[in-house]
Amino acid sequence: MADFKDVVGHEQVVLHMQNAIRQKKVSHAYLLCGEAGSGKRLLAEAFAKTILCEEGGISACGKCKSCRQTESGNNPDFRIVVREKATLGVKEIREQVTSDALIKPYSSEHKIYLIDEAEKMTEEAQNALLKTIEEPPEYAVFLLLVSRRELLLQTILSRCILLPLYPVAAGKIKQFLMERKGIPDYLAESAAAFSEGLVGRAVQYAESEEFVEQRKEVLHLVKYVDEMTMAEVMEYVKLFAAKKDAADAYLELILLWYRDVLLFKATKDVNSLLFKDEPEAVAAQAGKRSFENLQGIVEALEQLKQRLKANVNFENALELLLLYMKEV
Repeated sequence: MADFKDVVGHEQVVLHMQNAIRQKKVSHAYLLCGEAGSGKRLLAEAFAKTILCEEGGISACGKCKSCRQTESGNNPDFRIVVREKATLGVKEIREQVTSDALIKPYSSEHKIYLIDEAEKMTEEAQNALLKTIEEPPEYAVFLLLVSRRELLLQTILSRCILLPLYPVAAGKIKQFLMERKGIPDYLAESAAAFSEGLVGRAVQYAESEEFVEQRKEVLHLVKYVDEMTMAEVMEYVKLFAAKKDAADAYLELILLWYRDVLLFKATKDVNSLLFKDEPEAVAAQAGKRSFENLQGIVEALEQLKQRLKANVNFENALELLLLYMKEV
């Protein structure tokens, strides 16, 4: 189980948590809000582990009985609510939270309840939880993790300390991927840029064979599109259309490539490239195309990404885009 030292970014949230522990002012309810992959679960577990640590410091010692129990998933004072269906019902909340909260901690000053994807609680379940949050036992701490806080009752929101998680800088994510995960520089750069500031998503991309293959396919396309025959262009249309679920991923990678080319044409700085492993190809593309043509491709890609949300014919739109890339 993670510690605060394993958290990438989110310095203000970590500081808030550690100050609460240091000052012995841990609140009874926290709402960690962020997209999937933002690190909500990691932060919540690090917070819980530190609160329960017998050493009483602002970081878990990792050695005491409580820390060992938490790491093995056997700490009786740390309850992770289990959801077996698409929604979390009132029965689960009553059995796993509200009834259990009446029982005092076994060995700690606190008893912690972690509810992941808390927005999936039914309204009945939320109301059942609300009764406990309104008048909580002094030892109880509730950690609610959500991607969409608007799906929670306002009465629950008003009784929680909100800790929003914002995107992490790409540079920090890249450093994390290289130093902690052993990801090569060029792949860490792409995954970090592609993750939109979500560390979990970046790790998924960097360790995904599918992402590596998508990157390889896109690189072949953008490097050689000028030399391709119409038949070869149509083969790429068919390839991408067959993987429509990954359409956004392909378009985003192509977009990142042409932004690199545009940036290099303006600055001649290879150090600022996302595709650092392809400096010669980027330079060659920058030499072939004007600023206007490159900007036109970037705008066409951004428009296609928006049009996909309106359910346009993906294959036809992609064919027009690739032909435009080939002609300009």
